[in-house]
Amino acid sequence: FGSSHCGASQTEGSIRPCALGSPHCSGRESASAMGKFIKAGRVVVLLQGRYAGKKAIVVKVFDDGSRARPFGHCLVAGVDKAPLKVTKRMSKKKITKRQRVKPFVKYANYNHIMPTRYQVPAEVQPATLVTDQQMDSNDGRIEAKKYVKKLLQEKFLQPPADKSGRPSKDVIYLRKKL
Repeated sequence: FGSSHCGASQTEGSIRPCALGSPHCSGRESASAMGKFIKAGRVVVLLQGRYAGKKAIVVKVFDDGSRARPFGHCLVAGVDKAPLKVTKRMSKKKITKRQRVKPFVKYANYNHIMPTRYQVPAEVQPATLVTDQQMDSNDGRIEAKKYVKKLLQEKFLQPPADKSGRPSKDVIYLRKKL
């Protein structure tokens, strides 16, 4: 018998409940016991799929899942291709081309994302990046990507200042390679 990872133990005659109150543990603690740290505005790294290794901003969380996706997931807007380095010697045409951002929007399972310590500034307003209605149609996704692209290009060129007046490390982190 022995003990499980959460402290519950089972012996021949008795079952001692785990800290969560159930007689035996299912192998996972509930989100309420752990505390929710994946909130809108958190910068995450995607681990699986087409955008593996890319950074994204959490727009909306679905801790209990939804009808279409019955598992914990979130809506993210991210950077598929970050802007490249520019120098003084480059032409204006080359500079504008290298400063382009290629964005993406998608739903991501919690198991397939890794949260970072970074949180985008409140002035970016992550909830306005993409809506569920936009994700329902292809035209809506394209519209959302255009808005995310415009916003990210603007923020990468002129990063918002933090409390000390320096450019926000959170926005700069989104731009850098891992």
